[in-house]
Amino acid sequence: MRIYHTSDLHDHRGIAARLRALRAEAPGLLVDCGDALRGSQTVYFRNEPILAELDEAAYDVAAVGNREFHYLFPLMVARLRKMRHPIVCANLVDLRARALPFRPVLDLRLRDEQAEHEIRFFGLLVPQYPVGSRWERVFGWRFLDPYETASRIAEETPQSTTLIALSHLGLQADRRLAACVPRLELILGGHSHDTLASPEYVGSVPIVHAGPYGRYVSRTELRRNGARATISSYALLPLLTG
Repeated sequence: MRIYHTSDLHDHRGIAARLRALRAEAPGLLVDCGDALRGSQTVYFRNEPILAELDEAAYDVAAVGNREFHYLFPLMVARLRKMRHPIVCANLVDLRARALPFRPVLDLRLRDEQAEHEIRFFGLLVPQYPVGSRWERVFGWRFLDPYETASRIAEETPQSTTLIALSHLGLQADRRLAACVPRLELILGGHSHDTLASPEYVGSVPIVHAGPYGRYVSRTELRRNGARATISSYALLPLLTG
């Protein structure tokens, strides 16, 4: 199972050709951990030029970052509907029961010469205000505790399924996440703009941060050893130059 991962692109373009070339040479899934856009929680642009790059690169799934999130529900819906790949966020719910433009998890099946692999991706967004805040009444959004959310998903996920978090919490929070949820087989992270040359382990849970602005893409290869997937190969590859 090979996974390419970016995060915090912040509208830095010129990535698509390189990503397509890498995947042509060594096929794998392509994911993003949020903040690809130039907009923000309060600023909405009708045109997001990076979306054409994401489409050309053919991302398989992306997490909601605080640049994809918007406090105003209609603007977030309009923004995410322009994205052609699935979007995941498990710890954000709407108290008004409106139809969400994202899903909590994404289940994929990959087949190779030897077996079929089931992978579950889920997204975690850094909370913008606490549960019970008056802003819940204003906007209708509730941010669930990311650690409790991840623990629940881990309990609900079959042991035979590889469980991967697409985290937009930041590296420090990802370390806590790994300690709280040892069932996780990989945390792909963003938000704090950290670049890790190699995976950082908390217990048996690897954490990968590829850094911001499209400078690098991580490539992680997983292999199942018994009941758990582990990293068999890893590389941090230059993506943008200059």
